[in-house]
Amino acid sequence: MLSNTKRTEIKKSQKKAVFETAKLYQIIDESLIAHIAINQDDQPFVIPMLVWRVDNNIYVHGAKNSRLMRALKQGQSCCLTFTLFDGWVLARSAFHHSAHYRSAMVFGQFETIESNAQKNQLLNHFIEQIAPGRSELVRQGDEKELTATELLTMPLTEASVKISNNGVGDEEKDKDVPVWAGVLPYRTIVGPLIDDVEDDRSIPQPDYSSVYGERWYIPK
Repeated sequence: MLSNTKRTEIKKSQKKAVFETAKLYQIIDESLIAHIAINQDDQPFVIPMLVWRVDNNIYVHGAKNSRLMRALKQGQSCCLTFTLFDGWVLARSAFHHSAHYRSAMVFGQFETIESNAQKNQLLNHFIEQIAPGRSELVRQGDEKELTATELLTMPLTEASVKISNNGVGDEEKDKDVPVWAGVLPYRTIVGPLIDDVEDDRSIPQPDYSSVYGERWYIPK
């Protein structure tokens, strides 16, 4: 079960609240992009970053001199949001148009991972999440590259999830309005692969479909 704190309490549209940890994991793993909010010099900043998960921890990496990484490394409290847009709900009245989405909000503080060996292992884990088998084929990061990379981690101890997936919610008085009503789905398609212009054409394209399920591109 997800945590229930003052910061994670969902006050609006409570019926959309979900408390299964597995749903939080699914949203993070499918999104892999979080908007991270920090406050610096009395000015809020929201920065999109690649974020991945290993068990109950999330990870973010970047250049050591970046504004965000410096703030997070200092232990500043932050908020991360993940959002997956799944479609429009088209009602018979303008007021009741809405959307299907899955979203998660995570609170906490990041800690620094200092070991280059651990950095390498975790960065390879990220590569494996998006392209299974690839970390065994590419050149691994050298000590200079790993030292220049800041890698931070945060446990998923305080989080909330909202999922909107209901159908049309028209009022009875509007159900006779002669207009189509229903859901306009949005789907993310992964692929097809696009070869690098300098790629050796004798190297076959890899198959990464195993981690994308129904989102993987299937040619007609």
